Amino acid sequence: MKILVLNGPNLNMLGIREPEIYGEHSYSALCEFVEASARELGIEAEQRQTNHEGVLVDLIQQALGRFDGIVINPGAYTHTSIAILDAAKAVQLPMVEVHISDVPAREAFRQVSYIRSACLKTITGKGFDGYREALAFLKDRLTEKAQDREQAPRP
Repeated sequence: MKILVLNGPNLNMLGIREPEIYGEHSYSALCEFVEASARELGIEAEQRQTNHEGVLVDLIQQALGRFDGIVINPGAYTHTSIAILDAAKAVQLPMVEVHISDVPAREAFRQVSYIRSACLKTITGKGFDGYREALAFLKDRLTEKAQDREQAPRP
C-alpha cells in the first residue's frame, strides 16, 4: 500500500512560522514523524511539499496509477484553490485532508475548504498526530475495499 503525503505552502516553515499555532517542530521533524508512522502501520509513504499551486495539481494528477491514496494538507490553498479540488476529483483517489492547527477555531476566511468535498475525512487540530490518523484511516479504508473485492461473487 502506497500513500502520497502532500503539504502545501509554508509547511516548510514549521517551527519558525507562528509556533504558537503550528508548534515548534520543524518540517523535517514532520517528515520523520510521517515516515515512522507509515513504517509502524506497514505502509509506504512518499512525501512532497511545495509552495506552488500548480505543482500540487501536478502531483495529484501524477499520483493516479502510482499511489493508493493521498493525505493532503493544502495549507492556505485549502481556502482558495478550485484547481486542487478539480485535480482531486479527476484522479478519484481516496484522500484525507489534514491540518495541524485547529482550523475551526481560527479566522472566518479559513472556514471554507474547497478540497473537503473530495476527501473522505478531515482531521484538524491534532498537530503531527493528525497525519498518523490520516494514514491509519486510509490503510483501514483501502484494506476494507480490497477485502470486499475479494469476497465479491465472480461471474
